[in-house]
Amino acid sequence: MQQEPAPPTRHLQVRREREHTVLEFRGEIDIAAAAELLPHLDRLTAVPRARIVIDLRPVEFFDCSGLRLLHRARTRVLDHGGEIRLVCAQPLVVRVLRLTGLARLLPPHPTLDAALGRPGATSGTV
Repeated sequence: MQQEPAPPTRHLQVRREREHTVLEFRGEIDIAAAAELLPHLDRLTAVPRARIVIDLRPVEFFDCSGLRLLHRARTRVLDHGGEIRLVCAQPLVVRVLRLTGLARLLPPHPTLDAALGRPGATSGTV
């Protein structure tokens, strides 16, 4: 069953790449952005066996609201038998992910190619 991508918003762009749905978060991910993102995120993470990649590279600011979105997305995708990966190379965001323990649950990949498992991509996590 082919899913319709979520409409683009100021904080989210959605596209398909190599059988994955890539959710590219953009700008400042704070409480206001989280409210905008949540309905789209919930719809996309409710799909059975979804293969989701969340790309944080275009993010300029990321607070606890963003952490809650990531944790919610991970839980929902896994509950529906899917897989989820994260792309993040920003040192401050990676540090927050590590300090909160979310990096153990959702290890950040440095590039989209690495998250998609493309041959020749940088292996490992940040």
